[in-house]
Amino acid sequence: MNNTFKAFLFDLNGTMIDDMEYHTQAWYQVLTGQLGASLDYAEVKKEMYGKNAEVLLRIFGPNRFSPEEIEYLSVEKEKQYQAAFKPHLKLIEGLDAFLEQAHQAGIKMAICSAAITANIDFVIDGLGIRHYFGAIVSADDVTTSKPHPETFLKGAELLGMAPEACIVFEDAPKGVEAAANAGMNAVVLTTMHAREEFAAYTNSICFAPNYNDPALRTIFFKMPQTFNR
Repeated sequence: MNNTFKAFLFDLNGTMIDDMEYHTQAWYQVLTGQLGASLDYAEVKKEMYGKNAEVLLRIFGPNRFSPEEIEYLSVEKEKQYQAAFKPHLKLIEGLDAFLEQAHQAGIKMAICSAAITANIDFVIDGLGIRHYFGAIVSADDVTTSKPHPETFLKGAELLGMAPEACIVFEDAPKGVEAAANAGMNAVVLTTMHAREEFAAYTNSICFAPNYNDPALRTIFFKMPQTFNR
């Protein structure tokens, strides 16, 4: 095992579960179908980072919605997402074995996500993996979303680890930027974004389509032969 990294900080959506298209579809329906935003699907995909309230404010400005309306729209979007994704809920290929191997190796782990607490609970309790994580940081736990480093720094603090001892697992450029701002290196899962989209970030040490990628075993630990299944 690479002894440099003593803690793994995982983003959730697109990093642990391959669900970003379902988020995009839900946002597209809410933003264009319900609210009449003049955005195509690609533009919606580009804007859907950070907290739900931040997405709405970024697109419509600060005076369009009351706090109550923002809360309603956020809940509506998440209801649509969960209903669509629930039949497909599963970990990204190889992550089940990767989490168990990290656990057996004594690696501390946290989820550090811009998802709301209810969505994180939906995933980790639905998949029975809560026991792997010593800390969970959601959108509800931070003041400023990624690319601000608060999410990852709080995760490291809750695990009792220095930032330089943590490696971030991310799928989005803004998340890798947040890791850089926190002084952390990152592994990039190319589930939603191509490698070329991360060219501006020098803290990306590995790109992998899933957790069966041999590069991850080389960097962190030699996985058992059953890992590739």
